[in-house]
Amino acid sequence: MSKFLTDLDVVLLSDSANSDRGAWRLQNELVYQSDAAATVFVVSTGFVTDFASVPRIPGVFDLVGDTAHAAATLHDWLYATHAVPRDVADAVLQEAAKVSGVASFKAWLMWAGVRLGGASHWTK
Repeated sequence: MSKFLTDLDVVLLSDSANSDRGAWRLQNELVYQSDAAATVFVVSTGFVTDFASVPRIPGVFDLVGDTAHAAATLHDWLYATHAVPRDVADAVLQEAAKVSGVASFKAWLMWAGVRLGGASHWTK
C-alpha cells in the first residue's frame, strides 16, 4: 500500500529564492512507499524544494496550489535525480497527493499540469 513512511520536516531557507513560495530544505529524510513505481523512495536530508510550482492562473492555484507539500517534494526530487522515467515520476506525484489526502480530481489536475508543463523542468 502506498504511503509516506516519514513526515515532511522542512525549514524555510528564503522567501523568494526559487519561487514565490520560497525555498525549503529537508531536515530529515522523506521516505515514501510507492505502488505506482513498486519501490520505496528516500529523499535525502538537505534536499531543497519549492513545493508545487502551480501557475497563478485564476482558479487553478485555488484548486491545487499550496497542497500536497510532501508529494511535491518527492516529485521535485524525482525530477532532480531521474530515479524513474518522467511518466512514472508524474504518476507517483498523483499517487502521493492522494495518499496525502488530496481529492482525486485535484490530484489528477496536478498530474495533468506536470504532464503538460513539466518537460522543460525534467531536462534541466
